[in-house]
Amino acid sequence: MIRRIFSTLIEQSTTTFSDFSLPPANILSNTFPQQLQTLSWLQEIAPCFPVCGDRVTVIQDPNVFYNTILSKCASARTRISLTSLYFGIGDLENNLLFTLQENMRNNRKLKVNILLDFARGTRGKENSKTMIMPLVQENENIKLSMFHTPALRGFRKRFAPPRFNELIGLQHMKVYLFDNSVIISGANLSNDYFANRQDRYIMIENKPLADFYAGLVEKVQEFSLQVTKDADFRLHDSWLYCPYDASQTTFMQEARKKIYTYFKDAVDMEKRSKSGSEKLEADTWIFPVVEMGQLGIHHDSVVTKAIFRNAQKGSRIQMATGYFNLTQEYMESILECSAQCSILMAHPNANSFKGVKGPAGGIPAAYTLIAKQFYEKIIQRSQQNRIELFEYEQKEWTYHAKGLWYYLPRSKHPSLTLIGSSNFGERSVNRDLETQLCIVTSNPILQRDLHNECENLYTFGKAAEREISNRVIPYWVRVVVSIFRNFF
Repeated sequence: MIRRIFSTLIEQSTTTFSDFSLPPANILSNTFPQQLQTLSWLQEIAPCFPVCGDRVTVIQDPNVFYNTILSKCASARTRISLTSLYFGIGDLENNLLFTLQENMRNNRKLKVNILLDFARGTRGKENSKTMIMPLVQENENIKLSMFHTPALRGFRKRFAPPRFNELIGLQHMKVYLFDNSVIISGANLSNDYFANRQDRYIMIENKPLADFYAGLVEKVQEFSLQVTKDADFRLHDSWLYCPYDASQTTFMQEARKKIYTYFKDAVDMEKRSKSGSEKLEADTWIFPVVEMGQLGIHHDSVVTKAIFRNAQKGSRIQMATGYFNLTQEYMESILECSAQCSILMAHPNANSFKGVKGPAGGIPAAYTLIAKQFYEKIIQRSQQNRIELFEYEQKEWTYHAKGLWYYLPRSKHPSLTLIGSSNFGERSVNRDLETQLCIVTSNPILQRDLHNECENLYTFGKAAEREISNRVIPYWVRVVVSIFRNFF
């Protein structure tokens, strides 16, 4: 039965559209200082937000991440936007909601938008939706939306059990916005991510960037399901297409158009901007990128591949991914680039699926197999002196950090980082809604902070090539990976 469901999923969920590409921005030519001119191509493919580096905070500890969000929920005056895969159901999450509720009671002008994934957010009797419903029922100024992938429909929607239906596609963006502060992360709003699950978190205080992400979330909410006060679902007032009943092609085309138009308008607005003072004072440039493969939007992956393709000889790229399943194009980009490359992934002991009952318990072995296959390619290309693999392992911690740090030749500290929700895998490129920030900086303090972040993660990394080569992979895992790799 499960195999039939998976076969149907594969056959009916591969509709694609052409790659998402932005019109040339040409908005900040010659803005980068001389030492960053090799990264100037970024100014042509994404909207750019210039800031001063002292407005960017690198957070390294999950408890600090939690307390920052808690504090911001208590102090926000005009708007809060929480975008995540799901909202947990534990005590820390209850405390977060209580703080948010108290702020809304005391401040009637505060508006709150929450965007989660439908399949993950409604799993189980107690779930994200049931946790947040009391706030929705009490206050008119809160809007809860849940993205439902248009690929989950018909036979798949009726018969795919919980967890399995999440393989089709998810809302995976992680953006936490409070007034004019934006926290971009790969972490969900759940207990583990506040305690002993290592991720990355960067906070930027900048109104234009906050406005951009508030608007982007609202655009996704338009084609998501709205949760009503009686806990039912309805379409947004501006949207006509049910994700699982309307034409899948029409839904995807119209949703894609919304996102494309939104990005184009953001670029046009930057061109028309008359305020040049912040641009002149800026030492840091922030480029938001998105990946929504099911809608035919491939933007983040274009930027990521270009970073590898344009890397200078003598440069260095430190990469991190919570789940190692690089696409073929990413693997080729890494194998062919000129930079010295290191990749940090989760050791099986740091994988959150370790010890899980049923087929999911084989996921750590599946990622080991994929890493082993990539290492074999490294050897075939004689690249083992340039590309290194590491596994993160810290006692009683799991690992979920992702992104990369780019060091220019002869530089001790990185000048660029990618941070966000993408794991650089098949799911990130082709199935889920993702967003990252590409941050370019010449600010020495921010460069140092990014370097320390990278170093602290790699402190728990051990050379992995020998271990993954010798690890025994169950035969059934090999079969599953060969058939269903694009669902990981």
